[in-house]
Amino acid sequence: MNGSGEMTLAFELSALEEMETSEAVFDDARRWSQYVGVVSDKPTYVVTNFTRKNRIRQDFFSGPKGKGESLESVREQFDTDRHVFVGTTDEDRELAEQQEWEYLDVEEAAEAAEWELAGDGEDGEDGVEEDQRDDWP
Repeated sequence: MNGSGEMTLAFELSALEEMETSEAVFDDARRWSQYVGVVSDKPTYVVTNFTRKNRIRQDFFSGPKGKGESLESVREQFDTDRHVFVGTTDEDRELAEQQEWEYLDVEEAAEAAEWELAGDGEDGEDGVEEDQRDDWP
């Protein structure tokens, strides 16, 4: 996933939720993408809550529209050489093809960009439990 900034990159919300640190993924994606945003079929407040909680500043989001309509609208609004959709399901892949977007599965995208998926750490479940205990008063 290398580019010159002439790319629009859309993440399906569920793909971002699979990342270890969504904020870092977004920041990294901005280095080689002109526009970065989130699309989802979930209600707007769900996407907004997730992006605020994770300090993500997006250039676009699906709002009350479905993913298909959102991808179509973003493609019309943001004129870049490439439009890439990072998703998690076969339905996401089919949707990307219907809307003339390139599709990357979240695992492929993470590997190509060297992003860490949640649960990929070497600590395993025990490390997570220790982290939680460290947060206790």
